[in-house]
Amino acid sequence: MKNRITLIGRLGQNPELKTFDSGSQKCTFSLATHESIKNAQGEKREETQWHQVVVWGMLSELALKYLKKGDLCALEGKVQYRSYQDAQGVTQYRTEIVGKDLQFLSPVSGAEIPNEAK
Repeated sequence: MKNRITLIGRLGQNPELKTFDSGSQKCTFSLATHESIKNAQGEKREETQWHQVVVWGMLSELALKYLKKGDLCALEGKVQYRSYQDAQGVTQYRTEIVGKDLQFLSPVSGAEIPNEAK
């Protein structure tokens, strides 16, 4: 089995770029997905899930250049679980979506996205 996820959602923040000493680049942003569900009384309500997204390399440059808070995009990648020790020695756990493919669907800004970025 493969670790594969596809999400369509809106950015909750502008992408943030980090460049490492090696020259590699990582871009992070949050992505909100929505689902309509019915509760026990049969009433519809909207449920939002937030996903932390990481993209690397050229994809990080494209995300930084063409995506803004509120933009709709489709993302394909994998789920990654990791843990680390913070400065106080406490173990922190993270679940991230590592993006492999990104499609820009509808920019809030109305800016035209060049074909090479689509």
